[in-house]
Amino acid sequence: MKRQGRKIVAVVAWDVHMAAIAERAGVDLVSVGDSVGVNLWGRSEEAPVSIAEMLIVCKAVRRGVKRTLVSCDVPSGSVEDAKRLKEEGGADMVKVLASPERIRSIVAAGVPVFAEFHGQRPVEQLVVEAKALEAAGAVMLDFRHSGPQAGAAVVKAVSIPVIGGLGGGPWLDGRVRLAHAAIGYASSWVDSSADTYTNTAKATLQALSELAADVRAGRQIRGQRG
Repeated sequence: MKRQGRKIVAVVAWDVHMAAIAERAGVDLVSVGDSVGVNLWGRSEEAPVSIAEMLIVCKAVRRGVKRTLVSCDVPSGSVEDAKRLKEEGGADMVKVLASPERIRSIVAAGVPVFAEFHGQRPVEQLVVEAKALEAAGAVMLDFRHSGPQAGAAVVKAVSIPVIGGLGGGPWLDGRVRLAHAAIGYASSWVDSSADTYTNTAKATLQALSELAADVRAGRQIRGQRG
């Protein structure tokens, strides 16, 4: 896709239904992020997500897609956990924030790596780091907070795709976005006026309010199940 100049679309998802809908929408990659702890389970930023928990969400997403690539985060960055996510979880690749040496070890174990890197450093240094990750065997880069200057320079410097979420833009080979953010699905979106593609939170609030009203009024509720 990079060689052809086609932008790569990636979304972060954690359950079978979101993954299946994303595939139907035509996304290229579903990324199973360890941000599940904060964004879905309501944990604090400091609370770690275990490999056992990542396996649960990785397997769920894998069940939801047939053609779309699946990447799964490795919170520990260990080779053994990376192998488990591929062999047990069904991930096509794993995403790690790690040194080229660690990436080389994971690749040597037979697991493709989607390497994350970011930071406020000179463009020349970021280009060197990106090349080192590619040389270590990374198949894709997640360049966070790239900015148009550094992002464009890194895209040009490496042959592998460079996509990004936070701080990314059209200067990259593609974008990754939380599916929940794209559809406005979080309790905070109920009162939000921020621009998004839809507001599922408001629609859900209205639907559940109508359900409650029907039950309390003794009316039959809508839907085929439950």
